[in-house]
Amino acid sequence: MGTAERQEAPTAGDAAHLTAWREPEARDRDIPTDDRGAGPGEQAAAREPAQEQSYYRPLWVEEPARRRRMPDPVRTAAVRAVLIIAVTLVQAMVAFLCTLAGSWLAFPMVLSSVASTVVATWGALDVWVTRQVWNQRNGVVSAPSSTARALRRERRKARRQARTAERAQERIRRRGGAGQLSHP
Repeated sequence: MGTAERQEAPTAGDAAHLTAWREPEARDRDIPTDDRGAGPGEQAAAREPAQEQSYYRPLWVEEPARRRRMPDPVRTAAVRAVLIIAVTLVQAMVAFLCTLAGSWLAFPMVLSSVASTVVATWGALDVWVTRQVWNQRNGVVSAPSSTARALRRERRKARRQARTAERAQERIRRRGGAGQLSHP
């Protein structure tokens, strides 16, 4: 692809530089190239240390998630359900292939596939129920009129007032009770 990385020997007090170059036909916006469009050999010979661009380019760029992360209990139930469903699908496939082959294992596999299907259905319902329970306990903050939001606002207000009162009491204690008409 024309991309090459090389480690240069340190020059008079400089640290080693990691430089990258590409051929002119393979230019990207984020990778510097020689302004003259010189090729690999010409670029290395024509470059001076003052013109060198040394930079660190990360392997990936963190992007904010589009959706919020699932709560831990819901994620646990979802992983469990996916594993159960995967095992059920494997059992169903083995049962089908054993039936085609006329194997004695076909009947037990069909029975276990039916049982696994019931368990897989329970697993999928478990995810849904766990999600509903979590939302009910921790509140859904999807609408401005959400009761959970109002409750949290009230709790924050109560905590703020308690901290303010505690700071005032601490201030009074540090002064030695000065400015106080009576002691509690």
